[in-house]
Amino acid sequence: MAIQFSVTVRNARLDAIETAVGTSAVLRIRSGSAPATCATADSGTVLATINCPSDWLAAASSGSKSISGTWQDLSADATGTAGHFRLYDSAGTTCHIQGTVTATGGGGDMEVTNTSFTAGQSFTVNTFTLTDANA
Repeated sequence: MAIQFSVTVRNARLDAIETAVGTSAVLRIRSGSAPATCATADSGTVLATINCPSDWLAAASSGSKSISGTWQDLSADATGTAGHFRLYDSAGTTCHIQGTVTATGGGGDMEVTNTSFTAGQSFTVNTFTLTDANA
């Protein structure tokens, strides 16, 4: 039997992620595949940059934690197809979380209305949820 954790412990671990990243995280959506780890150099073109709200994730509940506030960019940085995201500290220098980007319903780690970005277009992140489930 695998080690089991209470919901209280799982929620605390998720809330610790937001604390470690800090307030006002910076999200960059990029083209192409994600690098092997957050410690690996950035890859792909930055298609959009979002300065997340100060409290960018809701309090963890039932082992999950979702976006808080509106994650929106009123003017995309470049034209291309979104493939991955990286979430940085408020200075935008240290990557803490990365994952895939798909269109809504596509099953990516983060979902947006359309993965085809055009420079200057507005877009909103629809779904982003961190989970901490028992293994």
